[in-house]
This record gives sequence, C-alpha cells and structure tokens, in this order.
Amino acid sequence: MPADYIKLIATNKKARHNYHIDEEYEAGMVLVGSEVKAIREGRVSFQDAYADIKRGEVFLRQLHISPYKFAYNDNHEPLRTRKLLLHKREISKLIGKIKERGYTLVPLKIYFKNDKIKVLLGLGKGKKLYDKRQDIKERDVKRDLDRERKKYST
Repeated sequence: MPADYIKLIATNKKARHNYHIDEEYEAGMVLVGSEVKAIREGRVSFQDAYADIKRGEVFLRQLHISPYKFAYNDNHEPLRTRKLLLHKREISKLIGKIKERGYTLVPLKIYFKNDKIKVLLGLGKGKKLYDKRQDIKERDVKRDLDRERKKYST
C-alpha cells in the first residue's frame, strides 16, 4: 500500500459551481460506529451542508449520512452536527477570514486517508449569477475547442 492511501467516498459537485474556492483544508471527523459503516457504503449526501465555527471548534452541519441498515439499537441521527478536527492555528486563521471578508466553509469531498475518514473543506465566497454563467460559457468553449482538436489530430 502507498504512503498515503486515499479512497474517495463522495464529492460536493455544487460547491465549485456556487462558490469561488480560495483555500482548502483537510479535517478529520468525529463519528460514531454506524456512521463509519454507512460512509463505507457511500451513503452520504452533501445537500445544503456547511461548516461553521462555535467557541473555537469547527462543526459540520446538514451533512446527511443515511442510517446503517444493520445497526438497530445504536443507529445515528442522519443530520446530526459533527465535530471536525483541525489544528488551533488553522481554526484561528479561518475565524479571521470568515469574520472580516465574508467567506464560507464548504465541504468539498469526503474520503478515506489511511483508514481515517477525512473531509476536504473549501474556504470560498459565493458566486453571483453572472459568474456562474461565465463559468458555463468558458466550459462550453473549452469543450468545443477540445472537440475540434480531437477531430483534426486523428
């Protein structure tokens, strides 16, 4: 096995469409056993998920992890608030940026890294409607150029 074994579980496809992501942070998650089993099955939904900071700690809210079907007594609540594990200096840096510049913490990916579940958080600003249109236009132009290149290269 390589030094950093990474297995992607889920990605937040809307995050890069709705936000300009400036910085990314890797954080661990505090989970219960049935949540880990459900995540291994890929039963995660990012719809409306976000992270916020309360009393010097980072929490992930509105991340939906479906109940594990084989855990009857100790099953978790799907939308519970989960604590994220970051270094103090990273948290203080995030607090400063969120307060003064209006940034938002958005979860981008959930993955296994060396058998530990990690969340990739993005520090981003919300896009305006015209920014989204511009991104779609650039993507279409790039697709057309690639199509033309492929046509003439063969």
